[in-house]
Amino acid sequence: MYCVYILKCSDGSLYTGITNNLEKRINEHNFSHLGAKYTKGRRPVSLVYLLKKRSRSTATKEEYRIKKLSRIEKINLINGKKYERTKKS
Repeated sequence: MYCVYILKCSDGSLYTGITNNLEKRINEHNFSHLGAKYTKGRRPVSLVYLLKKRSRSTATKEEYRIKKLSRIEKINLINGKKYERTKKS
C-alpha cells in the first residue's frame, strides 16, 4: 500500500509526496537529513491530507496530478471539496 500525502509546513506552504511507510517518512521530514530538501528549512511539518493507493504507479500518478494543482485547489482537496479544474479563457 502506498500513501499520497500533503504536508503543511511551518511557513504555511504545502508539500506533496508518496511513501509506503507514512510514519517513518513524516519523521524523516521533521527530524532527519533524509527528509526532502524543501521541508528541511520549513520544519515542523504536519500531515493535512492522505490518500492510500494499491500500487506505486497509481500513487505516483496521483502525486503528479496533485502537484499540478494550484494552492487553492490543493486547499479545497484537503478540505474535502470536489476537485474541479478551472478552465482558463
